[in-house]
Amino acid sequence: MNKLFLSFILFCCFSMVKAQDWKPAGDRIKTPWAEKVDPANPLPEYPRPQMERDQWVNLNGLWDYAIAEKGKSFPAAFDGKILVPFPVESSLSGVQKRVGQNRELWYQRKFSVPAAWKNKNVILHFGAVDWKADVWVNEIKVGTHEGGYTPFSFDITPFITKEKEQKLVVRVWDPTDRGFQPRGKQVERPEGIWYTPVTGIWQTVWIEPVNQAFVSHLKTIPNVDGSNVSVWATTQGTTATEIVEVKVLENGQVIGSGKAAAGQEVLVNIPGAKLWSPESPFLYDMEVSVLRNGVAVDKVKSYFGMRKISTHRDANGIVRLQLNNKDYFQFGPLDQGWWPDGLYTAPTDEALLFDIKKTKEFGFNMIRKHVKVEPARWYYHCDREGILVWQDMPSGDRSPQWQMRNYFNGLELNRSTKSEENFRREWKEIMDLAVSNPSVVVWVPFNEAWGQFKTAEIAEWTKNYDPSRLVNPASGGNHYDVGDMLDMHNYPDPAMGLFDSKRSNVLGEYGGIGLVLPDHLWEKDRNWGYVQYKTAEEATKAYVELAEKLKKLIPFGYSAAVYTQTTDVEVEVNGLITYDRKVIKLNTGQIRKVNLEISNFFEK
Repeated sequence: MNKLFLSFILFCCFSMVKAQDWKPAGDRIKTPWAEKVDPANPLPEYPRPQMERDQWVNLNGLWDYAIAEKGKSFPAAFDGKILVPFPVESSLSGVQKRVGQNRELWYQRKFSVPAAWKNKNVILHFGAVDWKADVWVNEIKVGTHEGGYTPFSFDITPFITKEKEQKLVVRVWDPTDRGFQPRGKQVERPEGIWYTPVTGIWQTVWIEPVNQAFVSHLKTIPNVDGSNVSVWATTQGTTATEIVEVKVLENGQVIGSGKAAAGQEVLVNIPGAKLWSPESPFLYDMEVSVLRNGVAVDKVKSYFGMRKISTHRDANGIVRLQLNNKDYFQFGPLDQGWWPDGLYTAPTDEALLFDIKKTKEFGFNMIRKHVKVEPARWYYHCDREGILVWQDMPSGDRSPQWQMRNYFNGLELNRSTKSEENFRREWKEIMDLAVSNPSVVVWVPFNEAWGQFKTAEIAEWTKNYDPSRLVNPASGGNHYDVGDMLDMHNYPDPAMGLFDSKRSNVLGEYGGIGLVLPDHLWEKDRNWGYVQYKTAEEATKAYVELAEKLKKLIPFGYSAAVYTQTTDVEVEVNGLITYDRKVIKLNTGQIRKVNLEISNFFEK
């Protein structure tokens, strides 16, 4: 029998045996995709669509885990199996246990490096680990990362042995709301708008081979007015003689190219560019290579969209949001990205796409990703489907007093030096994650007054770091005369309490129509919404009435609005869809009709 085939059969048998060690934990509601989770190969899709290489190995699957007191040494024994990349508190992890600030979560598994990767460098990637991760390879510590929402990697080449299997150990500590770190809606005692803690690995873990000189990050910024695209390729292992080459392709044909010395901007002309928008989400393919003496030593595949986001004062003196130099009303739901079975982690890629597609079916053109960051594939899906994204910074630390009667120049939090440094670092990493996605058009550093500090300084830094996008300095928070927009929150009815003549005015949250469906609840007797209705007909009527009120406010200054929210989340029942994604709660046809009237307001 062929040795390769025999190895494959043995691997399959081993995977089947291991798979028998796993089943979802607990008895809470689950999404339809929970049954499609393959414990031998969970979330098998390529995790980094913005920078794709042909060779890689997915390390998701069943790992050993242990929960131990904080500060203890390597576990002498493990507690059982955990399905990576589902957080330990989730059902799909197969564990569903709390960790807390006084304990640490340990992971262990073995992996093999393909023989074909000989003489290559091996990079170990983590999509995201919440919050602090220490990593060992073959009992050698290779690095630490703090930050619960962004990818990180280590070159583990020096630590790979000649043995067939390599040993990987990860230790995670996450104090949730007992620490200063960004955490979004996670709390130790969930209630109301606050949800279950998420600890540990919650995105894909993988390895890939690279040559000594390689591309480690891409920053792609379109210039619609200049008919070109700017590409910055961060490289490692390159010298002054290496060249970065960029080729832009349409339908497989090269339509433009450019070269620059490694570390310099590559500018590529795109004459007569097809513009990206929610109505026409056209994407160009791109190849980026590192050339040494004219020969490619590294090549990655990527893509981009030609689109421009800006503001413009209209004939009535109102500052409007624009897309591709045209007034464009941005309208979408507050999307929190939680799952009853996976918490932070969608059970499958199909599930990850589901919410986006439904959002477009509802007639929205935008999503506000609320105090959470998604895996790179989520932004990829938004790019392909055509939906604008407002990206929040996950909130953290304490909250200062929220000035209810004095919105401007309210009190701000005095963060510790460590807390402030951590905020800045994590916010930069989040921006780096999505900087090349055409769907992402607005950065939101603060939500309400949650952890709000140095608003003017943070907003200015955000705008300087990425001048190609708009900055919403504090969505519904203490307001300062900075950034590109003034963002109000008002529940349930849309209202315009303030008006700014110098910036765009947006309604960052409104609505919150609650509807309880008994067979689709996280908890039977503890449910919450801003307003509650008893039937889908009543809730749909209320939604349409609020939308009609919003539509009347657009001529008076509103340029965007965010409805709360896409799905129910834990005991919050104000979603358009149930938490388990099994029921569309309101009438889609009626919602779509009025939503399109709002989204297309400036097309009249």
